Amino acid sequence: METLKLKYSLKDGDFSNAGNASSNIKKNLKMLGINAAVIKKMVVSIYEAEVNMIAHANGGVIEVFIDEEKIKAILADVGPGIPDIDQAMKKGYTTASEEVRQMGFGAGMGLPNIKKNSDDLKIESVVGEGTTLTITSYYKS
Repeated sequence: METLKLKYSLKDGDFSNAGNASSNIKKNLKMLGINAAVIKKMVVSIYEAEVNMIAHANGGVIEVFIDEEKIKAILADVGPGIPDIDQAMKKGYTTASEEVRQMGFGAGMGLPNIKKNSDDLKIESVVGEGTTLTITSYYKS
């Protein structure tokens, strides 16, 4: 299989479209016949990151690369960055505004859920410049 590439742009604060990219990715992975358990974990990871980008990071870009052994998603934003990644990885820690919480988002489970549902998670963040997550799931060994 040649590497398939999917790309999505997210807008800051666009909660009405939150989940559209991850839903579309799910459809593509199903069409490729990838294992349902792998799809579920990857889509959960991408959805969590997608919502984080909309809520905290001025939107951003999601690129997904699918080849014969893995799915790799690179999610990049130009938001405020994460000053303390270890703290941000703690369940329940959030910087979400009251408005975001009232919409049902911002419970502080995003990054922990991404880590839990991925085979490999790399976080690169520079305060004042943005954050890039690289999420990888393997489905063939």
